[in-house]
Amino acid sequence: MSENKTSEAQRKANERWREKNKEKNKIYQLRSQAKRFINEYSDEKDLDDLIELLEERRKILNK
Repeated sequence: MSENKTSEAQRKANERWREKNKEKNKIYQLRSQAKRFINEYSDEKDLDDLIELLEERRKILNK
């Protein structure tokens, strides 16, 4: 009873895209993990640390 809703052609197309766009896919995964950490697991100290890191990173990018 485990029928896939995604067709075989679509699954193959998705796999080809992932192979062709490894760096982009890595960025999407990391961004998703960061959001999940912030929304589900972080406490006040974690958020303070992240704000500090973000401010430092923004300074580097704005040079």
